[in-house]
Amino acid sequence: MTDEPEITTLGTTLVYQNRWMRVREDAIRRRDGSTGIYGVVEKPDFVAILPREADGSVHLVEQYRYPIGRRVWEFPQGAWEGKPEADPLEVARGELREETGLVAGRMTYAGRFFQGYGYSTQACHVFLAEALSQGEASLEQEEQGLVTRRVPAAEFERMLRDGEIEDSTTLAVLALLRAKGLLP
Repeated sequence: MTDEPEITTLGTTLVYQNRWMRVREDAIRRRDGSTGIYGVVEKPDFVAILPREADGSVHLVEQYRYPIGRRVWEFPQGAWEGKPEADPLEVARGELREETGLVAGRMTYAGRFFQGYGYSTQACHVFLAEALSQGEASLEQEEQGLVTRRVPAAEFERMLRDGEIEDSTTLAVLALLRAKGLLP
């Protein structure tokens, strides 16, 4: 095994930047000497929360997702772009309260996964929220029209089977929590 890195960055060009992301293009050289480019989307880590009631029902949010031009159901999720160093637990509590008005008496950290490491640096921190109490939601301007709904366990399973839930983060969160034995 060689100590030479698999890919060496020769140079970086910032292509685009806004408050939510940076897009860069890197000139690279592979171990075999060939060169190429790599596009990378830099985004801060985010959180996704599965809010679960004692009876097994879950809370979902529905919102309009501009890139696909329609409304979709998903678990509450988000990032604090202006505070990327924030503790993921603090972000999870804040996003849950902001989007649903829910306050969790117990938050269990299940781990993290990368959203799409073939093109992005962003990772998702996963939480199970339980012992829930209802408060007031406080939506951001970008979340206008967001709807939250408590969904019985059987209906949630049907939504999964029927393809009504297409959000990869929601599906990955569910898989991770089940794999860790935190959900039936």
